[in-house]
Amino acid sequence: MFAALAQKSLRGESLTRAESFSVLRCPDEDVLSLVQAAHLVRRKHFGKKVKINFLVNIQSGVCPEDCRYCSQSKESKAPVDKYRLMSPDQVEALADAAVANKASRVCLVASMRGPSEGDLKAVEAAVRRVKEKYPHLQVCASLGLLDEGDPERLKASGVDTYNHNLNTSESHYGKICTTHTYADRVGTLERIKAGGLLTCSGVLLGMGETEEDIVDVVFSLRKMKVDAIPVNFLIPVQGTALSDRNEMTPFRCLKILCLFRFLNPSSELRIAGGRELHLRSLQPLGLFIANSIFIGDYLTTGGQEPAADIRMIRDAGFEILGENVPPPEPPLADEVRILSRRGN
Repeated sequence: MFAALAQKSLRGESLTRAESFSVLRCPDEDVLSLVQAAHLVRRKHFGKKVKINFLVNIQSGVCPEDCRYCSQSKESKAPVDKYRLMSPDQVEALADAAVANKASRVCLVASMRGPSEGDLKAVEAAVRRVKEKYPHLQVCASLGLLDEGDPERLKASGVDTYNHNLNTSESHYGKICTTHTYADRVGTLERIKAGGLLTCSGVLLGMGETEEDIVDVVFSLRKMKVDAIPVNFLIPVQGTALSDRNEMTPFRCLKILCLFRFLNPSSELRIAGGRELHLRSLQPLGLFIANSIFIGDYLTTGGQEPAADIRMIRDAGFEILGENVPPPEPPLADEVRILSRRGN
């Protein structure tokens, strides 16, 4: 059955909703067969390559939004660092760290509703600095909701991709955030596309969503033809409204990743926040479905050591995208790693 779904995906055909539910409801004893089928799709489009992304929290703890999952929201009581936008010098140092850890993309994330004129100028200056030093390094920005003209400015400065996650389905969205809407997020994604940037938009799962919610949002991302899809699994941070939720299992995560791969066969599929917590010892199996990961820490929570991630990729028989690009010296220093802490 799962091989037939893989063949549909390889032909560019969409799964039906019923077939999508069958993936999520795959018996645990059949998960390896499901992963094998999804791997056929991954292998056709991405071969043995794994793309490494390095996430940087360039502004922390000052967001006015009330997203219930986020340790940086205005409602959060979590103890997180608070600082305004990093200087171009600081961002350049973290780009050094990204390249040293074999990343081909650095992701610049700022806790804000959306960028002011001053914010845009600061980010533009930092991106130009990074691109002058590392023309090959892709830059992804995540600055919240964008206005008309913002994507064009970011693209002109050297930004390649813009991240703005849908996070969950439209029907579930009001349960996790009230200071902006699902439609606001869709509008920003439409402006990103119109402005010529590549689109990065994914999900955060484990927030009490139903199977219907998961299927709805994966079909939405397929319809929007998103270029990159990060799949995050909730890290329940103490002090946030969702700190008591821990409902994911390794098999559940794998089934979800397979569904995203079948329905978005040529999109970059990234195992993002929470993989260490929820996939645990089955993380390598995720690489047979997804072709991209974050390396190191997240926005406000720690991740697996970069050296362990690189060993995991190689031990599973995969190759790191762009590994022939020489890293700068010295490699990632402890103080730089502290600056780059990142999370949900």
